[in-house]
Amino acid sequence: MASNIKAKKDSYWRMNLRIVTSLMLVWFLFSSVLSIFLVEKLNEFKIGGFPLGFWIAQQGSIIVFIFLVLIYALLMAKIDREYSKQESKEEVSS
Repeated sequence: MASNIKAKKDSYWRMNLRIVTSLMLVWFLFSSVLSIFLVEKLNEFKIGGFPLGFWIAQQGSIIVFIFLVLIYALLMAKIDREYSKQESKEEVSS
């Protein structure tokens, strides 16, 4: 019984780390790679009269960050529901 609980906690934690790692990679892509390292290449394109590299550094990375927080909240709410259903089923069968 205790090993089953530990296995579920480990599974939940691995899922959480996978989500966080994926979202942090997207955040790093927008906040560092596109905004700093590739800014000169991106500045060749314009959005609303502004260079794309400037736009991503000033607006795009903030918008992406907000979406990443929203995505994390939605994914974790879904995972929490799944794991709480599993726990409630086990409590009923016990």
